[in-house]
Amino acid sequence: MTELPAQPLTGHALIQDYLKTLDGSPGVYRMLDAQSRVLYVGKARNLRARVSNYARPSGHSGRIARMISETAGMMFLTTRTETEALLLEQNLIKQLKPRYNVLLRDDKSFPNILITGDHDFPMITKHRGARKDKGQYFGPFASAGAVNRTLNQLQKVFLLRNCSDAMFSSRTRPCLLHQIKRCSAPCTGQISKADYAATVADAVRFLSGRSTAVQETLAAQMQQASDEMEFERAAALRDRIRALTQVQTVQGINPRGVAEADVIALHMEGGQACVQVFFIRAHQNWGNADFYPRVGSDIEAPEVLEAFIGQFYDTKEPPRQLILSHPLENPDLMQDALSERLGRKVEILVPQRGEKAELVEGAARNARESLARKMSESATQTKLLAGLAEAFDLPTPPQRIEVYDNSHIQGTDAVGAMIVAGPDGFVKGQYRKFNIRGDDLTPGDDFGMMKEVLTRRFKRLQKEDPDRSLGLWPDLLLIDGGAGQVSAVAQIMGEHGVQDIPMIGVAKGIDRDAGKEEFHRVGQRPFALRRNDPVLYFVQRMRDEAHRFAIGTHRAKRSKSVGATPLDDVPGVGASRKRALLAHFGSAKAVSRAGLEDLKAAPGISDAMAETIHAFFHEKG
Repeated sequence: MTELPAQPLTGHALIQDYLKTLDGSPGVYRMLDAQSRVLYVGKARNLRARVSNYARPSGHSGRIARMISETAGMMFLTTRTETEALLLEQNLIKQLKPRYNVLLRDDKSFPNILITGDHDFPMITKHRGARKDKGQYFGPFASAGAVNRTLNQLQKVFLLRNCSDAMFSSRTRPCLLHQIKRCSAPCTGQISKADYAATVADAVRFLSGRSTAVQETLAAQMQQASDEMEFERAAALRDRIRALTQVQTVQGINPRGVAEADVIALHMEGGQACVQVFFIRAHQNWGNADFYPRVGSDIEAPEVLEAFIGQFYDTKEPPRQLILSHPLENPDLMQDALSERLGRKVEILVPQRGEKAELVEGAARNARESLARKMSESATQTKLLAGLAEAFDLPTPPQRIEVYDNSHIQGTDAVGAMIVAGPDGFVKGQYRKFNIRGDDLTPGDDFGMMKEVLTRRFKRLQKEDPDRSLGLWPDLLLIDGGAGQVSAVAQIMGEHGVQDIPMIGVAKGIDRDAGKEEFHRVGQRPFALRRNDPVLYFVQRMRDEAHRFAIGTHRAKRSKSVGATPLDDVPGVGASRKRALLAHFGSAKAVSRAGLEDLKAAPGISDAMAETIHAFFHEKG
C-alpha cells in the first residue's frame, strides 16, 4: 500500500507547530501565504505569548480569521527590547505593505524653512527632505503653499536674501527684489554684515515664537524714525510690521499653551479612516494635512492611530508633544520609541479639557469633514469607473488605469510619463517617468519612444509581479494617440505575451478640439462619446494629467541639461569644487583649457585633484 505524502500544515495547526520553537523574547513576526507573500507584520513583548493567540481556533475577528486561514508560513526576528521591535515592525510594514496591516498610503515629506548657516549673509529658503545643510530649520509646514506664503511675508519683514550663493557672489548691482523692497541687497554692500545679522536674529526669534519682541523692536524703530523726520524709513518699517501681522493672521489658531506639538485626530466610518494632523510650532499653527490609511471594518481606533504614528514618524522628526484624539494600545512603548529616535523626551497626551482638548476637537472636526468629502468623491469615482467600463466594453470597472504620454522638443531631452488612476482618483505615488535612452531613435519618433517606455514597463512588471497577484498590473491602458499609436502598442504588448489588457487610444478630433476626441481600439472603428458625457470629462482629466506630468518631467530634465557642464563628468568634482572652478576660471571651457599649474592655483583644488581634472580634459581618447 502506497503511503500518501503528508499535507503541509496551514492556519491554526501551522501556528501551533511554530510555538514549539518560540520563547518569551521580544521581537517581530511575519505571517506568509502559500506564495511566501507577507500577509501581516506584528510586534510582541513576548513572541510565544503573542503568537499563541493566533493558534486558538476561535474568538477572532473576521479579518484575523481570514489572515490565519491564509497563513502557510511564518518568520521571526528577536530583538533586545520591545521598543526595538516596534521600530522594526513599522519599518517592515512600510517596506512590505502587508495586506492585513493598517497602512499609511501617502507618506510624503513636508517642507521646512531653512536659514542657512554656512555664509556671512545667510539665505532664507524652502527646504524639503533630509536636514543635511548647515543652518536652522523651522517646520514642518503642511504644504509648499503655506511655506511660500510665509516666506513671501518674511521677505517683506526681514529683507533676507533668497538667491543662491553662486548668484550672490556674481551680482554687481542689486536685483529686482531689492527694488521692490523684498531684499536688503547684501550682495552689493547695501547693508552691513552686522545689520544683516541683526535682521537674521529677528527672523529666528519670530520663527521660534518670540514674535512680540520683534514687533516691539520694529515699532520702536518706526517711532524713532518718525521723531527724526525720516518718514520714508518710518513708512518702510510700518509696512514690515503690517506684513508680520499678516503672517500671524494667516496662521489662524495660535495656541498660547502649546509651544511645539502635532495634534493628531482620527475619524472612522464605513470601514474607512481619516487622520488629520495639525502642526503647531513656536505657538503658531503651521498648517494641517489629512491622511487616509488603509484599514478594515473591524480595526479599532487605538490600533489605527498606533500604526499611523509609527509609520508617519519613521522618516520625520517628531515634535516634543503628540496630542491625540484617542489613546494608543501601548502609549509608553510608542513614547519611548519616539524619544529614542529624537534624542529627547516626546510626550503623548490625550487631553480631556482645556486648550489642548479644543485643538483636538478642531482636528477631529476636520477629519470628519475630510472623510465625508473623500467618501463622496469615492462614490463619484466608482460611478465613473463603471461608466468607463460600459463605454469601452470592459468586462469589469478597472481598478488600475495607466495613462502614457511623451514629451520632447524636436527629439531632445525626451521623456516618457505614466500616471495611474483608480477608485481613489489619481495615485501620485505610482506615477513613473522614463528617460528615453534609445540612441537609434530618430528625433521626434513618438512610436519609438512609446515602444521603449512600454517595453521597459512590461519587463519590470513581469519581473516584479509575474503572477499578477500584487495589484501592479493595469486593467486598462490609455494612450495619447490614434490608430497608429494603438497598433504600435498592441504589437509591443504582443511581443511580451500581454494580450489580455484592454487598451484605448485617445486622439483629438478633426478640429483638435477638446470634446471631440476619438477613441481607437485594436481592430475596431473609432468612436466618440457625447460632448457632455461625464466619462468623456474623466478621460480628458486623465489625459491632461498625463500631459502635465510629462511636460513637467521634460522641463526638469531640460533645465538640468541646460545647467550641465563637462565638469559634471570629472571624477571627484562635486557641487562645491564645480562652483570654485567656475568662480576662478569663469567658464567650464576655460577650465578645460587651463594648464596644470593654473588648476593647482585654484582655491580648494588640491594638487592631486588638479592632476585628475587636467588628465580628464587633456588625455581623453
